[in-house]
This record gives sequence, structure tokens and C-alpha cells, in this order.
Amino acid sequence: MEKLNYQPSTAPLCILFEDADLLVVDKPSGLLSVPGKAAEHADCLETRLRDEYPDALLVHRLDMDTSGVMVFARNKPAQRHLGLQFEKRQMRKTYHAIVAGLVQGETGLIDLPLIVDWPNRPLQKVDFKMGKPAQTEWRVLSRNHNSTYVELSPKTGRSHQLRVHMLAIGHPILGDRFYGDARVVASMDRLALHASMLRFRHPTGGAWCEFTAKVPF
Repeated sequence: MEKLNYQPSTAPLCILFEDADLLVVDKPSGLLSVPGKAAEHADCLETRLRDEYPDALLVHRLDMDTSGVMVFARNKPAQRHLGLQFEKRQMRKTYHAIVAGLVQGETGLIDLPLIVDWPNRPLQKVDFKMGKPAQTEWRVLSRNHNSTYVELSPKTGRSHQLRVHMLAIGHPILGDRFYGDARVVASMDRLALHASMLRFRHPTGGAWCEFTAKVPF
């Protein structure tokens, strides 16, 4: 794996929604959600957001290469409320992706346990003995001559889950520098994975909220 050349976009933040409890943001691909360990990886969505909203509190993350909807809390009770929804799998998440090859069938469920690949961290791998349960529903939206546009709905929230699951069924996500071969990496200038929808209960009152971010590819 090549060393990361971290040069995130400097475009203004795209705030999808804000109120006294929430900040909903459309994270660009190529920007870390939280600071990395190296000094040159300090720039991230969390620190940029806090420059404008000092009360912003992290609730969840997206992979650096993944774009799309992220929610931040603006107070501790809201952070706990949202965190519990993630923990109890009450959040509803939808992703869109372009994968290599022509996916057979129209819908399906990938049920493959995942574990960190320790010698190759941060990579993950399928492990039927030690892996934690991981499920992803998929649906074909359209097909090109050598790729498929799919909607992905993770039922669990394992690290790199969608990337590893699609690889495991023979259809890596285009532009995936972690799990794709040279042709897959060269096929797009970014990872073709976008968190397009996030649905959850509002921390105050409990009403369902749904936020979407336009797919950029």
C-alpha cells in the first residue's frame, strides 16, 4: 500500500442542517473525519467544523475516502442519545457505490464476519472463526458495460464493511486504493462510495429525521 499523500479539499463545509442539538454535514471524499496520528494529518472534518461551531461533538465517522452525510451533536445529552442509536443499530444508513463488474441478481444480503487484518492495519478481512457479525443489503440500480451502480444498506457498522463485503463477492468498489487491484484503483479518481442518507430520531422529542446528500459521481 502506498504512503498516503494527504491533500484534502479546501472547499467550504457543506452544512445540510443545524439546530440546537445537531449539525449535519456532507463530508467530502479525501478528508479525514477525525485527526490522524501524524502531525500532517491533523486537518479533518471535526477540527474544521469546530472552527465554525466550537460546540460540535463527534458521534460517528466515515472513512477518509468516503463522502456523504455525517451527524455531529452540539451538546452532551444529544451526543449520548445519538451514540446509543448507533450502538443499538437504530440508525438507518444508505450508501451508493459503483462496483467493478456486472453484479448478478437484483438484490441480496452479504452476511460475512469481519476482523482487523492485524499485519496490514487498517485493512479488514473476512474471518469465520474470529470475525464479528457483519451484514450488508445490496440492490442494483443500473449496469454499465463493465460496472454496476448499487445501493448498499449496512445492518452493522464494522470498519470498511462495505468495501470488504463487495470485494468478497467479487465486485470491489471502483477507486478503492485499499482493496482494489491496479485497474480498480485507476478506474476513478476517488473511492466510488457515498453515504447518501442517514435517518435517526431527533435527540429532543424523538421525531424521525432523514437527511440526504447528493451522490457526486
